[in-house]
Amino acid sequence: MRLLITLERDETGMIVAECPSLPGCISQGETEAAAIENVREAIQGCLAARKANDLPLAVEVREVEVEVA
Repeated sequence: MRLLITLERDETGMIVAECPSLPGCISQGETEAAAIENVREAIQGCLAARKANDLPLAVEVREVEVEVA
């Protein structure tokens, strides 16, 4: 399974990694590589929990560009 994640630096300098297809699935790391590895583990846990609770494995997420003046 391939899922998209987002990466952003927080106010403390940590890299925050989130998987929009799995609401609440978020992790962080001091480097991008660490954040990606940590969110990969979080994704595995989220998928296991969703499966155990008979929830869909992921929700549909779409990216849409909007223009802002």
